[in-house]
Amino acid sequence: MHRAAALVRRGCCPRTRGPWSRSQGSAAAEASAVLKVRPERSPRERILTLESMNPQVKAVEYAVRGPIVLKAGEIEMELRRGIKKPFTEVIRANIGDAHAMGQQPITFLRQVMALCTYPNLLDSPSFPEDAKKRARRILQACGGNSLGSYSASQGVNCIREDVAAYVSRRDGVPADPDNIYLTTGASDGITTILKILVSGRGKSRTGVMIPIPQYPLYSAVISELNAIQVNYYLDEDNCWALNVNELRRAVREAKEHCDPKVLCIINPGNPTGQVQSRKCIEDVIHFAWEEKLFLLADEVYQDNVYSPDCKFHSFKKVLYEMGPEYSSNVELASFHSTSKGYMGECGYRGGYMEVINLHPEIKGQLVKLLSVRLCPPVSGQAAMDIVVNPPVPGEESFEQFSREKESVLGNLAKKAKLTEDLFNQVPGIQCNPLQGAMYAFPRIFIPTKAVETAQAHKMAPDMFYCMKLLEETGICVVPGSGFGQREGTYHFRMTILPPVEKLKTVLQKVKDFHIKFLEKYA
Repeated sequence: MHRAAALVRRGCCPRTRGPWSRSQGSAAAEASAVLKVRPERSPRERILTLESMNPQVKAVEYAVRGPIVLKAGEIEMELRRGIKKPFTEVIRANIGDAHAMGQQPITFLRQVMALCTYPNLLDSPSFPEDAKKRARRILQACGGNSLGSYSASQGVNCIREDVAAYVSRRDGVPADPDNIYLTTGASDGITTILKILVSGRGKSRTGVMIPIPQYPLYSAVISELNAIQVNYYLDEDNCWALNVNELRRAVREAKEHCDPKVLCIINPGNPTGQVQSRKCIEDVIHFAWEEKLFLLADEVYQDNVYSPDCKFHSFKKVLYEMGPEYSSNVELASFHSTSKGYMGECGYRGGYMEVINLHPEIKGQLVKLLSVRLCPPVSGQAAMDIVVNPPVPGEESFEQFSREKESVLGNLAKKAKLTEDLFNQVPGIQCNPLQGAMYAFPRIFIPTKAVETAQAHKMAPDMFYCMKLLEETGICVVPGSGFGQREGTYHFRMTILPPVEKLKTVLQKVKDFHIKFLEKYA
């Protein structure tokens, strides 16, 4: 091969004419003959294939951005190319992305972020002094007074202090900044804690208890870590309540094949929207103490409580109020985020976790693990600081901040009630009260004929339903099978974030589609 190539190159530009020189034509002919003699090689096999890849990664599923969302993207591209559809836009009601759905940012938060990002604005009279004060404090704690520098792996010290102060105000109990870890959204914290908790082989492999329905992050991380998923079912007939007897059943059965070591709670619930009572939280804490379970409290929707009969109670607060036997022994990690609440700042990826009663040696291991990713985005840390350190009465920005916050939460409460009421008017749809969070998770009746058609297409019935809904209306929701549900029941999750008028349109389209769907497959 090398000789042939050399002959071709030399043949193109002969230097001399002598007894051994060849014409360009004869050189090319010899090269061609050499190439023909050489057998053709098949392409080299890829090192990374579906068969050789990490099987735990292959097992990961994340329904919120699964096949339905990929199909929605395809349809959007078709619309841009002018392909006619029965609708003019895709409405992405599959994910709790507040700003993408039209929610306006909180002015004060964006002012502080602007000042932190471009400190020259600190001299501008266009920004209020309370915003400048916070920006200066954050920047002074950053290397080189810049958000562009790395922070400590656990997070910027003054921001951790502000988080601890916020937790103390919220709960009326002490919070130690050394127990605060700033994270890349709450998801990063949950993943990190689970990494440390999972161990063992065979029957001693760590079992992680998660609610069904659940937020698919949990099942995805459990699959990635090759841990054992232990399902406990929320009571749909009782507004998705958590029943401790169901926890006992789940643990008892799990002990036959794994070591249940972790209990995950989502409060307020995602996708189910329930808000747990104080009595329920007490029962869960007592159960965790009794069974020696590490508690994970996902509390990212703590500001999103709409039902007048409900109130958010943090696990940390209830744990301390139960007395030292519990507060000094139950290991608890609590999570919060900038992405939800009234802020909706998903893109900043700000979050924190508070971990209490952690063994001192494990604390060192946790910091070591966090140090591998250096630090969470410092801009996200700054956004988290503004969430936990908002304007207070007497400060210049307090009135506007309070007005914007109340407006966002008030609108969400109206939309929660609107969604519940309109869904429950549709034959074959049943929706529990949306006590909190930002989703509806209605139960839908799917006729036997539709179930059989879905099975023929090798699809879950509710996936088939949601795909048809998308193709016929442009509305993108997530099938309940992606969150888990009791056998024989079907649901979908839909965010309530769109503006009221658009939400009414969405709900009407779902109603019309559902009625036609029932008629078609009756």
